[in-house]
Amino acid sequence: MTIPSAATKSGTQVVQRVAALLRGVSARNRIGARLIDLCTEVAIERPTAHRILQGLVSEGLIRQDESTKRYFLGSAIYEMGLAASPRTNIRDLCHPHLQHIAQATGDTVSLTVRAGFDGVCIDRAEGAFPIKVFVLEVGKRRPLNVGGGALAIMSFLDDNEIERIFKVNAERCREKYPNYSEANARKTIARARTRGFVISDVIELPGVRSIAVPLRDKNNIPIAGISVSTLTTRMDKARSDLALSEISKAIEQIQQHLLTAETD
Repeated sequence: MTIPSAATKSGTQVVQRVAALLRGVSARNRIGARLIDLCTEVAIERPTAHRILQGLVSEGLIRQDESTKRYFLGSAIYEMGLAASPRTNIRDLCHPHLQHIAQATGDTVSLTVRAGFDGVCIDRAEGAFPIKVFVLEVGKRRPLNVGGGALAIMSFLDDNEIERIFKVNAERCREKYPNYSEANARKTIARARTRGFVISDVIELPGVRSIAVPLRDKNNIPIAGISVSTLTTRMDKARSDLALSEISKAIEQIQQHLLTAETD
């Protein structure tokens, strides 16, 4: 058995911090990320965070606005993203369907994909209902066991993978989400496996509820979740049935396209 050296451990820590800072910037890319917010989220000291961020700026991975001092993703990240794009771009494929669901329901629709132990919002469409519910910004990353779209993915993984996700994310959920309950998340998953969809209250926004359905690949593995979010008082049975119907129709069409794309 090889014991990691101090240098190896230090190098791993640097990589983890760089990745965490990039995720933090990504989640706030629309308005820009403040240094103080990134330090708090990643739990590192200000001088260390500033040094890493400036290094990322010099490499073009992020950029800093001269007037506001806020950080944004840089052009190099965009170029890497293009190189890493899958054969079928899930976001582009799903976007018109999200827009249609938002138009039909009047509410906010989100597309969440799995990224390791997290769920990441990669697209959003807004309906005409005057009270907007913005549960997720595009780029926002949360534990996979938090949020309707992410739980829709997690619910249909195998049991061992579900337990692994709960274990890895346990401490982070306790620290960052005071209203989170693993027991409630497990109940949501159990009900989803019976119903085929997730309906859950948004723990960060009291009074908001989401309904979500998983999107599966050709091997029946959940790769994304489409969710509709609105006020709990608005999400009665008629509205939840409407949202579920619209999402399910979209999911069926998207999955058929994925299957066709894989066989071409």
